[in-house]
Amino acid sequence: MKIDAAIDLHIHSALSPCSDDDMTPNNIVNMALLNGLDSIAVTDHNSCDNVEAVIKAAGDRIIVIPGMELQTLEEVHLLCYFKDLSSLYSFRDQMEKYYDGMPNNPAIFGNQLVMNEHDEIIGEKEQLLLTSLSITFDEAVKMVRKHKGLPVPAHINKPSYSLLSQLGFIPSYLDLTLLEFSQNYHIDFDAYQNYRFITSSDAHFLGHILDRKMAISVEELTISGIFDSLAGSHI
Repeated sequence: MKIDAAIDLHIHSALSPCSDDDMTPNNIVNMALLNGLDSIAVTDHNSCDNVEAVIKAAGDRIIVIPGMELQTLEEVHLLCYFKDLSSLYSFRDQMEKYYDGMPNNPAIFGNQLVMNEHDEIIGEKEQLLLTSLSITFDEAVKMVRKHKGLPVPAHINKPSYSLLSQLGFIPSYLDLTLLEFSQNYHIDFDAYQNYRFITSSDAHFLGHILDRKMAISVEELTISGIFDSLAGSHI
């Protein structure tokens, strides 16, 4: 018997410079629990250095999908989901080769805080995470899949940093099946009948994390169950 899982798979931690410093691992997990969610994903810009801390802070209380949000050469945001940390880290090791080397200036862009599962700051990311990687959207999608991940174009109906705003179309040759849309902008679903959709908070502040607005049908309430549903089952 399938069950419904309430999800918010686009949340930024204090690692993202545009995110509030209160977006610590425990604060994110506890807010998600208060909101009745079954699963979350922390998808920081061009980095995943806080994902493991969120997973440890969550324990067995809520399912955390390992993830990241890339910004491609065309300034398209791409959500990247993985079944386990080893796949995410393997992907990260290759992805970081595409950094531009521009250092962060916290006074201008904000802090990029790396934390442990106790919300203690253990470092700061030096590379500015708000710039584009020197990798195209097509190449990024292929790289995610090479590492057994699921690529999902982020907030496609947003007027900036989205697949439609930057490219103007969804490349059919990439066989993308799942898209994320933003609740803050209009979208004509009839124009995308061959695709499935999720919506997320894209939260940069604790108060923006979703409650049980978005649910998917899963065979089992596990990382694999949620990942498999996103990858191929009906949403």
